[in-house]
Amino acid sequence: MKPHESELPDGVTWTRIWDPALRVFHWALAAAVIVTWGLGKFGPTIMTLHIYLGYVVIGLLAFRLIWGFVGPNPARFSHFLFGPKKTLAYAATLPKRRPSYWPGHNPIGALSVFGLLAILGAQTATGLISDPDDFLNVGPLAKYVSFETARWANGWHYRLSLVVLLLVGLHLAAVLFYRFWKREDLVTPMITGQKAVRDAGEIPPENTPPNSPSA
Repeated sequence: MKPHESELPDGVTWTRIWDPALRVFHWALAAAVIVTWGLGKFGPTIMTLHIYLGYVVIGLLAFRLIWGFVGPNPARFSHFLFGPKKTLAYAATLPKRRPSYWPGHNPIGALSVFGLLAILGAQTATGLISDPDDFLNVGPLAKYVSFETARWANGWHYRLSLVVLLLVGLHLAAVLFYRFWKREDLVTPMITGQKAVRDAGEIPPENTPPNSPSA
């Protein structure tokens, strides 16, 4: 249960940060990636469903790319594109056992967003042209590249699946770290859209985001 407005520190208010489309994207991508990864590792030999879900991931990534430019302010890439100085300054606050009340993706979270989107993009791209040489699970675009390239893509498709597993594990670890150490709930805001954030005028200079969030 979220604390009442009166229980929040001065300068902190409940603000609608995450729009419905972004929240649906987040949970749909999480489900699609987990199921697709599981089918790739433990599913049937003929991975038709794995391939179809790969198309779903591609569609979701395409939406996020577009939404990163035309969506509400907190969803735009420009809102959480931070330089090294600001990222290091925020990282220095991580040991402190208190919420950051950051209005959107904080600098560390921003790195995970860009990293995960990039890796998933590479993962789906290699899957499209992958050829495992089993005559069953050939990528739909493999016929447009050389066999050597298709085999190279197949190898990287496997390697990147391990990277995806690592990133998902780090993401879950970060959620638990913020919940139990920073005392900041990151899950509920991605369900309700509302997050306790510090007013732009109350944010310390080293933690000031490039844009203030939309109410």
